Amino acid sequence: MSFETDLEEAAREELERACTLGWKELSAHTPWGDNFEGFTPAGREVTFERSYLWDGEAGGDIRVEVTVYEAHAYEEGVTLNRTLRQTLA
Repeated sequence: MSFETDLEEAAREELERACTLGWKELSAHTPWGDNFEGFTPAGREVTFERSYLWDGEAGGDIRVEVTVYEAHAYEEGVTLNRTLRQTLA
């Protein structure tokens, strides 16, 4: 598995976890972010950054962003994002 593919797979997996809560649950904590150390599927030691940001005005859609990178090479990392749409019930 290539370096970039490994980081992309790790970012995809983390993005799925980051989106397990719905808009209603996340809206109470947005904007928010954290980072932690972990491992990619190929075993590389990396940093995961997770952010929940308003995608426009506060109270609207939430952009979930995940960046995965080696500690010494942030600029070579991979960033993926997904938008959780606000739904009116």
